Amino acid sequence: MAWHEIRGVLKQAYKDVLDNHTMAMAAGLSYYFVMSLFPLLILGAAIVAFLPIPNLFDRILAAMQHVMPPESMGLVRTVLRDVITPHKGGFLTVGVMGTVWAASGGFASLIEAMNVAYEVPETRPFWATRSLAIWLMVIIGALMIVGAISMFLGPQFGAWMAGKLGLSWMFAKMWPVMRWVISVAFIVLAVELMMYWAPNVKQRFWSTLPGAALGVGFWIAASYALGLYFQHFANFNKTYGTLGAAVALMVWLYWSWFFILVGAEINSEFLKAQGHGRMKLKEPPPKAVYARPAFDEDEAA
Repeated sequence: MAWHEIRGVLKQAYKDVLDNHTMAMAAGLSYYFVMSLFPLLILGAAIVAFLPIPNLFDRILAAMQHVMPPESMGLVRTVLRDVITPHKGGFLTVGVMGTVWAASGGFASLIEAMNVAYEVPETRPFWATRSLAIWLMVIIGALMIVGAISMFLGPQFGAWMAGKLGLSWMFAKMWPVMRWVISVAFIVLAVELMMYWAPNVKQRFWSTLPGAALGVGFWIAASYALGLYFQHFANFNKTYGTLGAAVALMVWLYWSWFFILVGAEINSEFLKAQGHGRMKLKEPPPKAVYARPAFDEDEAA
């Protein structure tokens, strides 16, 4: 694709961000994911408790501190401590279906937001989209956990891996940088799968890579900028009191989803450019049924 075509795609994507009310969609997603975040983390805590890695869930929360506001992480830890500690070990046996349903609610709203970004109708049945939301929750959650695990595998792991696999000392030397590259790669893969599966559009998997990479890049930059803003300029506790941490969490989620949806808009325009403005639906719409006009013999009968 020539540069002038890429520039046209980006210009049209900017127009679509305005026309499709992307900022309003991001605000809606931030609300739904606040409602889904704690059931998702509770479910994740119950699952990782069975993995043979000590304090794995605490390490995952520590990795989340690199992107989430400090006040919001304090709120997350407080809620999880109050909910998980009294019922530790019981979440996979009691109320698991309700927890899965609540945790997948955010991904169900994400499917709708992706359809808006791609400007396609939803023709799949409710059971299919809800099953897809649960599937997305499991796969995206697993990829995020792997990405978080790679963050806290320190230099000792690189030296251990080099010794076990017979690699050169250069691998151990480069591991502190490689672990961040691997972590970001898993996050990009998670967002790419999100953009590939969620919208009701037939597309090649690798065609979602540009928007996923740009969306994750913007998201990481925005998270870093928000972290600086929260630490040095904003004081939500003075303005919102005890709700300050929750407001900071919603602000972070809002900008996170905004940039992910911008990436989806970019993918949508690339797909339209390749298909000359046409996109195939995964589930074709039902055929219209036309009533036969009445004839004289029908009325006589």
